[in-house]
Amino acid sequence: MDRTEQFEAERPRLVAVATRVLGDPGEAEDVVQQAWLRLHRSDAEIENLAGWLTTVTGRLCLDRLRARTPLPHADLGSDDLVDGRGGGRGEPPADPADEVALAETVGVALQVVLDRLSPRERVAFVLHDSFGFPFETVAATLGTTPAAARKLASRARAKVAQPAPEDALADWEVVDAFMGAARGGDLARLLALLAPDAVVVGDEAAVGLGTPARIAGRREVAAFFDGAARAALPVLVDGRPGAAWYDRGTARVLFDFTVVDGLVQRIDFRADPTVLARTSRRHPTPRGPR
Repeated sequence: MDRTEQFEAERPRLVAVATRVLGDPGEAEDVVQQAWLRLHRSDAEIENLAGWLTTVTGRLCLDRLRARTPLPHADLGSDDLVDGRGGGRGEPPADPADEVALAETVGVALQVVLDRLSPRERVAFVLHDSFGFPFETVAATLGTTPAAARKLASRARAKVAQPAPEDALADWEVVDAFMGAARGGDLARLLALLAPDAVVVGDEAAVGLGTPARIAGRREVAAFFDGAARAALPVLVDGRPGAAWYDRGTARVLFDFTVVDGLVQRIDFRADPTVLARTSRRHPTPRGPR
């Protein structure tokens, strides 16, 4: 198997790691593509390609996190001065599919908690606790020692175990996370955001435009939205966050969400003109720094 084939075999795992670290599937794809370019340009002998790619991807993620967030004093140190060429001899988990499944069980709410970690804590926690990489690999990624990597992961674990009250997802965050997962075809994320008895109901006007009259059950609703709703935009209706399918600048079908305890309980497809008249575009508001 040549390097290109090996890289493609590793790609799903690398994208899963980068997505969990960065919280942005699009940015994760960019990082993994950068890792491929570094591999393509490298003439070095690489004993453990999977470990090399993990290290490079982790370092690229770390660079992106640092670009987003000013470094606290505790996150600085001479051992951060890495050249980005890769390394690391730690072996990845044996089955990438198991690893991806493990990462998905972390859930959407944890992504909010991860924002409270320093970049190095975040990388250490995700690589070790979410994906099971040994501290030798984490240390190679961070340019530090295994003992220091262990300490970073432990510190991150303590913060994650004691989430702040404000870490609960607001309704608009649940709605936007759900729609983002729908557009991205992230079935696991959709399932994590839906209540077990979730239901979709279409009003008469919406059904007339082709929406289902009713879908019942978490898995059925998730399957319907998986890879769908690409033309939907964030909206407000009667002060509630939702989404709407727009055609030529006009809202045609409203996705009216009912969120209970951080989970989507119900989505109403509504195309009644009197309801659509009360719908206005909404711009998602990012959480402020912690």
